Amino acid sequence: MLNTATNMSYQAAPFEAPFFRRTASVPAFRLTCSDEAEVLRFLAINPVQTVVMSSYIADNGIESELNRGTFYGHRASDGSLDGVALIGHSTLVEARSDEAMTALAVAAKETDVPVHLIMSNGDDAESFFDQMTDGMSKPRLRCVEERFEAAFPFAVQSCEYAVGNADMGQLEAVAKAQAEIAFIECGVDPMLRDREGFLKRVARRIDQNRVFSVVEDGKLLFKADIIAETDETIYLEGIYVDPDSRGKGIGPRCLAALTAQLLSRVPNVCLLSNVDFLNAHKSFQKAGYRRTGQCVTLFV
Repeated sequence: MLNTATNMSYQAAPFEAPFFRRTASVPAFRLTCSDEAEVLRFLAINPVQTVVMSSYIADNGIESELNRGTFYGHRASDGSLDGVALIGHSTLVEARSDEAMTALAVAAKETDVPVHLIMSNGDDAESFFDQMTDGMSKPRLRCVEERFEAAFPFAVQSCEYAVGNADMGQLEAVAKAQAEIAFIECGVDPMLRDREGFLKRVARRIDQNRVFSVVEDGKLLFKADIIAETDETIYLEGIYVDPDSRGKGIGPRCLAALTAQLLSRVPNVCLLSNVDFLNAHKSFQKAGYRRTGQCVTLFV
């Protein structure tokens, strides 16, 4: 499931000649608790592609330091929301008009939290970044990922392992596995960069019963994390198989067993995978997933 290839689709976005700074006739505004219900309705129109933002709001509220950023909105001329973004460490954008995209990008220029990455569907992340920087800069890395969703009807598969919630006794093993994945995906080892903060975030996820694992003879064979969850969608990430167990079908069977559990809670289960992780894609398909789109992440 975990591909260790280094020749992946991480490249700088094409650098184009600077363009004149764009302005929005109606500026973006900071969202507050009073906007929460309206924002959730807006995001629910596309429940799979907006699951992360919706989950942040459900877990932490629309105003919380745990979001590691600030939610902004934009209204169309008729007063309805046509754009929402979480602007901060991980910047997430859902803009349904050019005006909304411009206004949200302008707001990102003045954020208190440094932007580390920008993530959105299709080319939206690149459009946002170009307008945020007035075309005068380029991202450090560009990652293109395939979106996979559990196919319907989902075929139940036999699995010899019991996939269950990880506990705090597995914290170190789970964190090391997740750090390995992070290093492959973006070239940064969070255990070295911010060990204490990273362990705290992993521990919080375990405490929320959002980490699932299989341990045999004291060794972590498989793990997967729920990164985001709403009433409609669960987004999985951090799917890991022990190196000695890869290529034996353990990953697909465990993922299929976990997915069957999760589909009893929500109608949609999805995950993202780098376009070059072809072996992982085959495993996801064996587990009962199908490709449904692409997502672009810019590391700035």
